[in-house]
Amino acid sequence: MRKQNNKPGLLQPEAQPPRPHHWKPEKSAASWVKRDIETQNIVRVMAGFVISAVIIAALYFGQDVLIPLALAILLAFLLEPLVSRLKKWGLPQLPSIAIVMIFTISVLAGLGSYLGFQLKDLSQELPQYQDTIQQKLNTVKSLTSGPSAWDGAKTTFDTVESSFEGINQVEQEKGVQNVKVVGLEQSPSDAAMEWGSKILSPIATIGIVFLFVVLILISRKDLHDRLLRLLGGNLNIGTDVLDEAGQRIGTYLRMQLLVNVTYGIPMAAGLWFIGVPAAIMWGMLAVVLRFVPYVGPIISAVFPLTLAFAVDPGWNMFLWTLGLILLLELISNNIIEPWLYGESTGLTTLSIILAATFWTLIWGPIGLILSTPLTACLLVLSHYIPALGFVKVLIGSAPVLSPPERFYQRLVADEVHDALDVANAYIQQELPKKTNEEALVRKINNFYDEVAIPAICLFSQVHNTEASAEHRLRMHQGLKRFNHEFQQQYPLQTELNNPKVMCLGARWEVDVLASAMLAHGLNLKKIAACSHADALIQSRSDVLSAVPESTDIICITIFHQQPMAQIRLLNHRIRTLKPQIKLVFALLGNQSTHLRDEIERLFQPEAVVNSVNELMLNMDMLLMAQGENPAAALMHDNEAERLQALHELDLLQSELLPIYSQYIEEARQAFDVKYAQISLVDAGQVHTPASPLAEAVESPIHAAQRREESICTHLVYQNEALVIEDIQRDPRFRQYPHLARQKIRFYAGVPIQSKQGLAIGSLCILDKQVRQMSEEDLDLLKALALDLQETLSSERLRKQKLEEILRLGQPDLSQAVVTDS
Repeated sequence: MRKQNNKPGLLQPEAQPPRPHHWKPEKSAASWVKRDIETQNIVRVMAGFVISAVIIAALYFGQDVLIPLALAILLAFLLEPLVSRLKKWGLPQLPSIAIVMIFTISVLAGLGSYLGFQLKDLSQELPQYQDTIQQKLNTVKSLTSGPSAWDGAKTTFDTVESSFEGINQVEQEKGVQNVKVVGLEQSPSDAAMEWGSKILSPIATIGIVFLFVVLILISRKDLHDRLLRLLGGNLNIGTDVLDEAGQRIGTYLRMQLLVNVTYGIPMAAGLWFIGVPAAIMWGMLAVVLRFVPYVGPIISAVFPLTLAFAVDPGWNMFLWTLGLILLLELISNNIIEPWLYGESTGLTTLSIILAATFWTLIWGPIGLILSTPLTACLLVLSHYIPALGFVKVLIGSAPVLSPPERFYQRLVADEVHDALDVANAYIQQELPKKTNEEALVRKINNFYDEVAIPAICLFSQVHNTEASAEHRLRMHQGLKRFNHEFQQQYPLQTELNNPKVMCLGARWEVDVLASAMLAHGLNLKKIAACSHADALIQSRSDVLSAVPESTDIICITIFHQQPMAQIRLLNHRIRTLKPQIKLVFALLGNQSTHLRDEIERLFQPEAVVNSVNELMLNMDMLLMAQGENPAAALMHDNEAERLQALHELDLLQSELLPIYSQYIEEARQAFDVKYAQISLVDAGQVHTPASPLAEAVESPIHAAQRREESICTHLVYQNEALVIEDIQRDPRFRQYPHLARQKIRFYAGVPIQSKQGLAIGSLCILDKQVRQMSEEDLDLLKALALDLQETLSSERLRKQKLEEILRLGQPDLSQAVVTDS
């Protein structure tokens, strides 16, 4: 028996009854919650299967109604642009629809009549080719009748077949007789009704389809509103869904029609030149049949090949026809289709094949025709409905892993060459055709910044949790091999001596490998740099003693989530041993702004950076001569040509001020920013017409800034979009006085170009708070700048024509201006 604890001030435990042998502790509330979540997930999955089964059953049993409706929607997508064009020309809606439908029916009826007459003539000529066909078949038979390697198998097959025939004969002798059931003969009236149903059923379906098309075109806006309501209360998302679905399907159908026409016309011309009868009919049939995926092209090729085989006593016509079809298929599949389609559907090849199989099983041949548009609609819905997110993963052509994730996975899988492919694909993406060295270097550093370093961050986050010892070994070895091969693939163009920057890893091997990447990026930028194979902390060698005498800056790479202790130790050691060297900390594993501010306040290094791009900019500023302005050297060799293009456009005219004000206000409202600006970069200054941020304002059209203190100078020099999420973190611009006075923190601009592609200015947005710019928003800003370019070009042409009219003394001036506009 236990002794009681009788010490004062202590609570005595209550006596508890003995536990039975089958006793188990009660489950906690967290375990019950977890079990409920798992049950809900199972129920949700089962409900999804049931709903899918119901939808598939409805599609199968309701095909008599759904197929004409789907065909009508497909045809409406093709015809709607024609109706819209007629309405823009001033015709009312109903006459526009009537004209388009009459034109469509007339074209289809004319093509059908032509095909009918051609088939009639061809059927009358076919008996003439019987002798030719028989002669060729006899030739083929004689070629295959001789001894071959398959004679033994054929003899065995014949023996087995004879044995079965003998057994059947024995059974018949024993009294076993084959019974053939003969039904009642069909009466003439029944036969007529059967043929009538076969003929009238397609005609009725076609009539229903055209009726649906007319109704869809008439009530298009009403149907649009009803679909918006079905998609939920968010009108913005619903509008995006319908617009994207309509754009994808309409683009796919128009491109498919264009591809088919570019195949059918050369096919008809080639067959006519070869001498195949009814060549135009086979070209038209190819245009129609190629709307049927996979099967259509085969059928369209069989008919002319068969006819060429039957017509020509020799083999020349058949071989020429076969060569023509193969050549057209190669050109269409490898040149025309990739050029015209692009990413019109967003579907992978495998998903298109699976969709064709599914819809063919559900709806037959019509389902095969509709498979790609219907699957494209499903893909669009998956982008906006979270419950259909798995569909986007399964059938979408967009990569499901981001570039950093793909890079990380390839290294963990010990596939270094595939990791190199990821790197090269990223670097070559969106590079200009005439790539200069500077653009290539910028793209390589962007790869380090946006792919390699984030991949290392992913690895560092799971280093002690999810990654096994084998994963860590593969990652370390893979990064070493990748660095070696990647730096050999993109070597230095000139040898750099006396390194000015030493890149060192703080504590572990990932820091060291990342520092080698930074050194490579700096060397490509013509900044002499080197790295060391050991880390500063926990290294057996004295790394600091290996720092060259020419070094001005030490850059320390750290991936630790809590790097303050490492920074305190390294800062003290380096300041003590090498007090004259500038110190930069690259916190690539931590993006905390508060941590950066704390490090700058406590240790006062020359810079604390979070990205490769920020590091490169700070290195430029730290190594720059005292008082030198980085914008002063931003001039291309074609600067004189660029300035000439700017002056020829004559954009500083007071008549253009309303246009500038309009686009500035549109950009400001669209992106919800404080300011927007149009900049025209001249030789000594940057003109900013109608801008409220201009320094010296003579008039709204002649407002200007100093060229060396304008961000747009850098944008024009790069001739590509420039986004600065936080100007205070960019050493190039944080000292610009007018930006500091206006407290501008965010900048995003795109170039305004001449017809020759020379950047003459920019359209930019600015704000007083730190922001991010998505790819969609940047594309919209580019589209707005392109629209501004076209407007300015149209205005210039209008002015030139007006001046020409005045010079020639045109009497009816107003009519000439109206005609031009």
